[in-house]
Amino acid sequence: MAVYKPSASYSVTLRLQLDKRAAALSDVTSAIARVGGEIGAIDIVRAGPTTVVRDLTVDASDEKHAAAIVEAVRAVPGVSVVNVSDRTFLLHLGGKIEVHPKVPLRNRDQLSMAYTPGVARVCRAIHAEPSKVFQLTIKSNTVAIVTDGSAVLGLGNIGPESALPVMEGKAMLFKEFAGVDSFPICLATQDAGEIVRTVRAIAPVFGGINLEDIAAPRCFEVEDRLKDELDIPVFHDDQHGTAIVVTAALLNALRIVDKSLADLKIVISGVGAAGMACTKMLLAAGARNVIGCDRQGAIYRGRPGALNAAKRWYAEHTNPENERGALAEVLPGADFFLGVSGPGLLTPDDVRKMARDPIVFALANPVPEILPEDVEGVVAVMATGRSDYPNQINNVLAFPGVFRGALDCRAREINEAMKLAAAEALRALIGEAELAPDYIIPSVFDKRVAPALASAVEEAAHRTGVARRHRRSEPTDEPVLDLETLGTR
Repeated sequence: MAVYKPSASYSVTLRLQLDKRAAALSDVTSAIARVGGEIGAIDIVRAGPTTVVRDLTVDASDEKHAAAIVEAVRAVPGVSVVNVSDRTFLLHLGGKIEVHPKVPLRNRDQLSMAYTPGVARVCRAIHAEPSKVFQLTIKSNTVAIVTDGSAVLGLGNIGPESALPVMEGKAMLFKEFAGVDSFPICLATQDAGEIVRTVRAIAPVFGGINLEDIAAPRCFEVEDRLKDELDIPVFHDDQHGTAIVVTAALLNALRIVDKSLADLKIVISGVGAAGMACTKMLLAAGARNVIGCDRQGAIYRGRPGALNAAKRWYAEHTNPENERGALAEVLPGADFFLGVSGPGLLTPDDVRKMARDPIVFALANPVPEILPEDVEGVVAVMATGRSDYPNQINNVLAFPGVFRGALDCRAREINEAMKLAAAEALRALIGEAELAPDYIIPSVFDKRVAPALASAVEEAAHRTGVARRHRRSEPTDEPVLDLETLGTR
């Protein structure tokens, strides 16, 4: 059975009362080490004549491991466990986001301008010229994060309330990495038509719509309909964010193994939202031989049984040799494996049957299709979706910068050219001297990422004619604010 690395996501803080003897703390740390816990910090809370109270922060690999650490400490003579706090739950207490005013309200003058009666003049100005809503409200920098809770992380269909912590986290990432304001919209419906109608009804407030954790194939219908009906960007991050980062990482991996995208045999496990979008982007970037596998094996033209519309498209546009069989049967000779499916689907023997210098992206989370340590020395380049291994394929590398660029130019949509531009900008951040098998994609904390993607996306939006705002370097007839005209309305 695989043993996973301890991480902060399962960390606990133990408040302990220890006898004031020389070996007490050493006994505790030894007990934690014996069961595989990793100590992050040790702090003294208070000391008395015969005892000392300490807080120990310890990383575990999962909830059972955390419980085992606590029991190991309880068994140490002269040590009492006063309290155990789960640090992840503490971080979420009361929610993770809040709304702050951008201007102070300290006197009557400020109140009369921010609200009644002064606000009425601003309302009339927008009514007379609706495009001013971008200048005079939060719309220009605000994104709705919309979910129905049907495909949340690796948890599945857990509903809107249970999805809310994830959407709050997404809002934090938008703000932290790109300065974009966003708000979770968790809908108590999984009917595609009702989702579309609800989002359309709330769209006047937002400059963009980020669809999140909506199960396939419903997510395809929702996105397509909203793109047709709204004049602001609609972006399903599980699809397109994943595709952007995967494409960027693969292009850099190919520089290491000296192969061409057009010559690759690519096998993808999982043909849901992420798998479909990755396939389309790889084809758009120049791939010619992509084979997608679902639970029934390879998708090919003429496969028996009903296929939904998305998989019918897949059968018609991929697998040029019409290969058939289970994942393990079509994987031999593959140059690149992309897993966006489930844990433990790949074996080391499967990988050994791939082509020279195989590239494996095992992105199932939290447990990948195969662990990096199981194919060490076999793969040329390995990536996962986890933060505790090199080459993390994380959507936060894409969506903040993509929306920053789309909002800055007031794009009507996020088109394929903008997505490809984002992937190329992300790829280009790794220079030739830095490129290595364990460094094919920037860190999520690399401050260059969002600005680079935003600039590339904005440029592509102008090039393809979907931008409604001139470049800052170009002359514009858009009024900054005609105060005299506004004041007469």
